[in-house]
Amino acid sequence: MNKIIKWRNRFHELIYEADTRAGKLFDVILLWVIVASIVLVMLESVKELDVKFHTFFNVSEWIITIVFTIEYILRIVTVKKPWKYIFSFYGIIDLLSTIPKYISIFFGGTHALVALRALRLLRVFRILKLVRFIGAAENIGKALKSSRYKIFVFLLAVVILCIILGTVMYLVEGEQNGFTSIPRGVYWAIVTLTTVGYGDIAPNTSLGQMIASMVMILGYAIIAIPTGIVTSELTKQMVIQTSTQVCPSCSSEKHKDNAKFCYDCGEKL
Repeated sequence: MNKIIKWRNRFHELIYEADTRAGKLFDVILLWVIVASIVLVMLESVKELDVKFHTFFNVSEWIITIVFTIEYILRIVTVKKPWKYIFSFYGIIDLLSTIPKYISIFFGGTHALVALRALRLLRVFRILKLVRFIGAAENIGKALKSSRYKIFVFLLAVVILCIILGTVMYLVEGEQNGFTSIPRGVYWAIVTLTTVGYGDIAPNTSLGQMIASMVMILGYAIIAIPTGIVTSELTKQMVIQTSTQVCPSCSSEKHKDNAKFCYDCGEKL
């Protein structure tokens, strides 16, 4: 029994933490496997390549699927509360990136091919597994969460501005110039303010063109505002450092470097 617990702790440290040399090696290998699987999915979607290398793609996909299956099982058995991992974000992504190949076994006949192609596309979810290996992604997520109210207020102000501009352009240009309604004018304001400029509707009067010029210039300033908000919060998050310690019981992360017990369940780290 002690040997089982000992091996489970070793595998937990190997899979969930990157402090050790073995843990870093495991992450690097898994990272390359994920990248290889994504490349295979994209190449397999090219009909000419699929016809020529179908057997190679199929065998490679089975090997990668088996690797992901072993990883998924190990992640479950190495934690004391597996259901928390299974229903977590990463747990769901790991499952979605593994099951499509197995589901394809149960589909047969020509009528199932259309559904099968859609199921095979689920393998693209493996790209989300890359998030686990990007340390900065967590800081960006925290920065977005911290600045969500500021961004919401900013977006609300932009929506109000677009409604006002769309109404003004509807009055200035009129139906004869393509501004057939206020929603149509709001659509033009959004396209112009974001500097997309599809060109499917444009002002023809001198006053309308002057307003459009002001909106275009204003668009550059508006685009920069949310970037500044997130950057400010990101700078604050960079100051807060966390270790890679993951609780062996509940898989909670974000522990401090000197933490001895899990802040969530109290398990010893």
